[in-house]
Amino acid sequence: MATNDTNKKSKIIYPELSYKLCGLFYKIHNQLGRFCREKNYSDALERELNQERIAYSKETNAYISYKNGDIYAGRYDFLIDDKILIELKARPYITKEDYYQLLRYLKAKNIKLGLLVNFRNKYLKPKRIAN
Repeated sequence: MATNDTNKKSKIIYPELSYKLCGLFYKIHNQLGRFCREKNYSDALERELNQERIAYSKETNAYISYKNGDIYAGRYDFLIDDKILIELKARPYITKEDYYQLLRYLKAKNIKLGLLVNFRNKYLKPKRIAN
């Protein structure tokens, strides 16, 4: 049984960092509640990342390579430690387009893991999306 547990744990992408980020999301959600704007959650997350000394880039453009050129894919909210993309939302519900948007950013940046976080939910449930 121990080998099965080890295999399951090894398949989780960046478990320590993603766990730490989820803790920050819960902290922000508990402090600000669920009815702020996306910008408020983004600013709060930036403060938490700075306080925790976690390397990040914020609101950067992503491009997809195509025939010796680049095509604009969009602007993602956060890239954490060049490992995890974060897309923040403050909507009544997450749509397929939100999921596809993060997947497009993951492919454009060649990143393995994205976290889709909707702060409008009564109970926060960050979604892990693997590339």
